[in-house]
Amino acid sequence: MGASRGASATLRTVREGAVLVAVAVLVAFLVKTFVAQAFYIPSPSMVPYLKINDRIVVSKLSYDLHPVQRGDVVVFKAPPSQQPLQLPDTSPTVVRWLRDVGTAIGVVAPSTEDYVKRVIGLPGDVVEARGGRVYVNGRLLAEPYLPRGDLTSDFGPVVVPAGRLWVLGDNRGDSCDSRCFPEGAIPASSVIGRAVVRVWPFGHLSFL
Repeated sequence: MGASRGASATLRTVREGAVLVAVAVLVAFLVKTFVAQAFYIPSPSMVPYLKINDRIVVSKLSYDLHPVQRGDVVVFKAPPSQQPLQLPDTSPTVVRWLRDVGTAIGVVAPSTEDYVKRVIGLPGDVVEARGGRVYVNGRLLAEPYLPRGDLTSDFGPVVVPAGRLWVLGDNRGDSCDSRCFPEGAIPASSVIGRAVVRVWPFGHLSFL
């Protein structure tokens, strides 16, 4: 009798654990889809503002409340010219779920289809770089986030089309951005969200 009760209790615990895992996966999926997502920084394109292995949280609600603003750090889907060849994912469903959860909380590196850059030009802006400095609508752009002495390779002038954004990495000497994308400015619709806080490493926890 006692063994039977013990087995029943164990089975109940296993079932409850399975339900909790399922709920956790569902919550992570919903949060990732509609509210916020953690991202892993895999490259030096935003150094020194963001470093390799930093984890940031991106708000997916920001641009439901206000338009994109110049200076925002955004995560967006890479332009078609930068996307790698996609092969069918034959991983078991549970593996894909776990990978999605890990990506959502920033412990698994995201796919190379997601880029993080800073918005420099808004629709209708005329952007250019000359003499190592960036100008927007003919005015020198103040960029306090750049290290002293950093120069930007010359480009433009370019008129940012309607519905698009001109983006640059802060590490101007090591960033593929609107200067090298064949498409130039990215579609505003490709923006996943705005980077709002760095959560890792803990010693560098800060709002962005």
